[in-house]
Amino acid sequence: MRTDDFDYELPPELIAQHPVARGTSRLLVLDRRSGSLDHRSVTALPALLRAGDLLLLNDTRVIAARLYAARPTGRRFELLLLRRLEGGRWEALLRPAARARTGERLELADGGEVVPEERRGEGRWVLRFDPELGLERLDRLGETPLPPYIERPGGAETADRSAYQTVYAAHPGAVAAPTAGLHFSDELLTAVGEAGVEIAFLTLHVGLGTFRPVAVEHVADHEMHEEWYSISTATAAAVNRALADGRRIVCVGTTSVRALEGALAEGEGRLQPGDAWTRLFITPGYRFRGVGALLTNFHLPRSTLLMLVSAFAGRERVLAAYAEAIALRYRFFSYGDAMLINEVGTRLLRFSDVWFPSTHLNHGGTEATENSQRPFMTSHHDDLWTVLR
Repeated sequence: MRTDDFDYELPPELIAQHPVARGTSRLLVLDRRSGSLDHRSVTALPALLRAGDLLLLNDTRVIAARLYAARPTGRRFELLLLRRLEGGRWEALLRPAARARTGERLELADGGEVVPEERRGEGRWVLRFDPELGLERLDRLGETPLPPYIERPGGAETADRSAYQTVYAAHPGAVAAPTAGLHFSDELLTAVGEAGVEIAFLTLHVGLGTFRPVAVEHVADHEMHEEWYSISTATAAAVNRALADGRRIVCVGTTSVRALEGALAEGEGRLQPGDAWTRLFITPGYRFRGVGALLTNFHLPRSTLLMLVSAFAGRERVLAAYAEAIALRYRFFSYGDAMLINEVGTRLLRFSDVWFPSTHLNHGGTEATENSQRPFMTSHHDDLWTVLR
């Protein structure tokens, strides 16, 4: 597969610069079997989901991961923290990385210092902060790490602190929001639960693996960076019950998909509680183990997220849906509208310890489409400057 196969033209004015009120976004509903499209609002989710569905959300919390440092001469550096390391150090993207020098002391806005200690390539550095940089200090010092297509000439606004955070965010560590979850208000979540939908949470700290651009010609040459996830005992039990009962698992966002599918691969079809790292790269040809439906945003051209969505619903159908969304002036990307990829009549069947989706059963309960998992992982390095302003 070529990366160009996942390209499309988007008028710049359709890139959402500010969010609408939670629970009011438009919703494009795609039937992944027939390719049919329906135009609704996210307020219709309680009616579009089914009693007995399990809604799976990512409750990671976005940290104030973007901050700035300077030399005594005045040269300014931008830092995008990626993850905390042992010993209080951080891995970060540093810009301009080529100008940084190992061991030099850069001053932060609060008078503290940061020292680049180890160059890791692709613009990544290991940084040591003096004094140590904890989350409380970071919250005061840093700003919301909005993606570069959300234009804020003066930096992220105060309103972005809450707007770029889900209402159920609980565990700090993400450097980008699980944006499909931004559509939920407390009231909408309550309405979904009252419709008989079970709700469960997992945590995947969104990082470089999610937003790293694909800069290679062939999809197989792209390397996914690992991301940390955690699954509680309660969520593992809820997912395993749903699978055993043949109930549908509705993932909210591609990060929930990666955590669920990665964990099911490790557990050989059964979800185990605990923490782990995943490099799972989902592209067309991948066979899903647990996902029955997907609520997601509209994703960037040529991105790993668009490839994941295409793996779930078919590249041609997804690109056709995107073309209609563009024609009807849907709003795209993080602060944009939503898409529900559904499958009318889908149930999950357990057959010889392999999970299958099926729109109907014969009297023997064996008519289904195979749905086992084949992880897809690659190794290649490319430049990352486009993820920073």
